[in-house]
Amino acid sequence: MNKKTCLIISGPTAIGKTSYAIELALKHNTQIISADSRQCFKELDIGVARPSKEQLQKVPHYFIDTHSIHEEMNVKIFEEYALKAAQEIFKNNDVAIIVGGTGLYIKAFAEGLDDIPEVSETIHQKLNDQYALSGIEWLRNEIRLNDPLFFAKGEMQNPQRMLRALEVKLSTGNSILEFQSGKKTKRHFEIRNINLEIPREQLYKNINHRVDEMMDAGLLKEAESLFPFKHLNALQTVGYKELFDYFEGKYSLGKAIEEIKKNTRHYAKRQMTWFNKFIAQG
Repeated sequence: MNKKTCLIISGPTAIGKTSYAIELALKHNTQIISADSRQCFKELDIGVARPSKEQLQKVPHYFIDTHSIHEEMNVKIFEEYALKAAQEIFKNNDVAIIVGGTGLYIKAFAEGLDDIPEVSETIHQKLNDQYALSGIEWLRNEIRLNDPLFFAKGEMQNPQRMLRALEVKLSTGNSILEFQSGKKTKRHFEIRNINLEIPREQLYKNINHRVDEMMDAGLLKEAESLFPFKHLNALQTVGYKELFDYFEGKYSLGKAIEEIKKNTRHYAKRQMTWFNKFIAQG
């Protein structure tokens, strides 16, 4: 039986997913779909650890450098894009590879999305504008007041997920968590999950080293060019937010770099927890 198969490479940031996926793609003579919610943006490069030009020449990638920070991006858009990309790859290959650290993107690709009603565009725009003005504490407080269920059980470290939850609640009257049925869509191809793991101490060393390499590669200059767009959802990202704070005089440069390392380690820890749970449930 010669069924099409998608190999999903997951794991925390700085663990080596890109290199591993490229090795696997060369072995199977196939292509890669990125499942990273930031590497798709043309304007973001160093700070999102996008694959190098040499790596992209070795193996064609989908969902790298495909969208602008000024365009809407969400998990539904990704799901549709990635399924089409897989279909393209399967025309000539029995194996496709998807790699990334954005858990909800991988989950949507593997299992489908819950059917959530359309939200009001007026509410969507108003919340995004207010968030740009008032920041994360305002957003956290609005969720606490309007959606205590999400406040207690949702992703309260992720501004994009928080904004999405709030707009759904204000548009429908129900928490986004109430629309999550847990039903899985059966895909027309096999899925194999490969979750990369290394000792936490080594991962944290990798993260610290990578941040130093990013700074040497010109992350400060890249962040400076993006500073006028710091209010956009795409820029609510570790590695840029801390340097924006430096530009605004909230941190010294040394402190900003330490904050990037610390926040990246925290993010990696959340990724490990999320992927371990996802693999266990699968």
